[in-house]
Amino acid sequence: MKFLDLAKVYVRSGAGGNGAVSFRREKYIEYGGPDGGDGGNGGDVWAEAVEGLNTLIDYRYQQHFFARNGQGGMGRQRTGKGGDDIVLKVPVGTEILDEDQETLIADLDTVGQRVRIARGGNGGFGNLHFKTSTNQAPRNSNPGQPGVERTLWLRLKLIADVGLLGLPNAGKSTFLAATSNARPKIADYPFTTLHPNLGVVGIDNTEFVVADIPGLIEGAHEGRGIGDRFLGHVERCAALLHLVDGTSDTVAEDYRTVIAELEAYGGHLADKPRITVLNKIDALEPETLEERAAELEAAAGGRILTMSGVSRDGVTEVLRALRPIVDANRRPAPEAPEDQTWRP
Repeated sequence: MKFLDLAKVYVRSGAGGNGAVSFRREKYIEYGGPDGGDGGNGGDVWAEAVEGLNTLIDYRYQQHFFARNGQGGMGRQRTGKGGDDIVLKVPVGTEILDEDQETLIADLDTVGQRVRIARGGNGGFGNLHFKTSTNQAPRNSNPGQPGVERTLWLRLKLIADVGLLGLPNAGKSTFLAATSNARPKIADYPFTTLHPNLGVVGIDNTEFVVADIPGLIEGAHEGRGIGDRFLGHVERCAALLHLVDGTSDTVAEDYRTVIAELEAYGGHLADKPRITVLNKIDALEPETLEERAAELEAAAGGRILTMSGVSRDGVTEVLRALRPIVDANRRPAPEAPEDQTWRP
């Protein structure tokens, strides 16, 4: 299944049905009076976060969603049937943005959370509503209100506890494959990972979700390479795991490149709790390992860890270092979410 984290949709709520103009006509009842019923309300358009989805690919092939109109009122004081609602099912973590792609309408970060993004029009009044002591036979009724049309953007930000960062070929996919059941594509060339991958990692009877984010390069915030389009997926992470390729001759420069892209992206990503790891130590001689670990530690300004995703040396220590950060930042399970309505 292809990964898609941004989609444009067009929604329209249903129009309300027209009120009816009708009079009661029965044998032996000369003046039956008005009995026109009201029109039914138009259907609403809702968005709901559901389990089992991690991409917006469904909205690449269908972009238009129209709720049904309400039925018109009828004689004998019969109210028209209301229009059926339509529900857009989206992955947990989906943001709904206005057409300008900046105004946030809703952030669906809880399973079952719903928001009404277009309210259906009210049905019109039938002529029975206009009867007065001085107007016993009104011949006017109200039309139904029109529906609401909106152009919206759906933007998915995956909800993970830990986000993997690093230059291409830093070993992020290898680490995810070694610690979880995820099977990302692994190869020795840049941009092997073309879309984020999620894996559930277990350590000391605790599980948390790790997201493998495609590699950054210098100038990614300006659109170079794959760009920074996937950095939004780590905005929700409790911690960042920054992997640096130990086989590189410029580990300090590699570290600073990724940090600079985080700072350029904004969104307080650079301020998130971060663990720096020198990876691929199985390919280094002891002297080289000591030299590059010291160089990276000086660049990071603090303690770093070392590991190998291939031989799994040091992997347990890295996971144990992540666990307290994840536990401290996990939100308590929310109560049953209430329905929300967007009122533009």
